[in-house]
Amino acid sequence: MEIGGAKRPSVKLFTDGACVGNPGPGGWGFILKHPSTGRSKERSGGEHDTTNNRMEITAVIRGLEALKGPCDIELFSDSEYVVNAITEWMAKWKLFGWKRSANAKNQVRNVDLWVRLDELLRPHALKANWVRGHAGHLENERCDVLASAAAAKIAASRAPARPANVNKVDGNLFVTSLPNDMEDDE
Repeated sequence: MEIGGAKRPSVKLFTDGACVGNPGPGGWGFILKHPSTGRSKERSGGEHDTTNNRMEITAVIRGLEALKGPCDIELFSDSEYVVNAITEWMAKWKLFGWKRSANAKNQVRNVDLWVRLDELLRPHALKANWVRGHAGHLENERCDVLASAAAAKIAASRAPARPANVNKVDGNLFVTSLPNDMEDDE
C-alpha cells in the first residue's frame, strides 16, 4: 500500500502472552521482522497483577509501539481472543461505546487496552492471523519463551506496594476511602 506516493514497509509481528496463575504475574513478548531487510527485533516485559488475555493484547500493543511509521503489518498470534477482536469485534465495540451491544451496561473487558490498540492501529494496514500455540511455529514458540521468561521474572520479584485504600476491580484502580488526614471533619 502507498501513502503519499511512497510504499509503506511490510513487517511481520509475532506475539504471545503468558501468566503464572490467571490472574497473577504475567509476561508478554513480540518479534518484529522486516522481510525486505532481514532485520528483526524482539522485546518482552510483564506485570505483577494481570491476566493472560491482558498480556496477549499488551504484546500486540508493544509490538506496534516499536514501529517507527505506518506499515503494512501481518500479525501472528495464538490468541483467538486477540485475532477475533481485531478482525471482527472491535468495530462493533466502538460503535456501541466499547460495549458488546447497544444495550450492554458494562464496557468490554480490557477496554483500556483495546482503546490503546485501536489508536495504534490507525496509521497501519493490518492482517491478523491465528496460529496454533505450542505447535512448532518457530516465531510463536520464541514469543512464548520470551513471555514465559518475563512472567517468571516478574513472579520472582516483589510487587510494588499499593496504598491500603486502593483496590483493583476489573483492571481498574479505585480509592475505597480517603486517608484519615484527608477526610472531612464535619
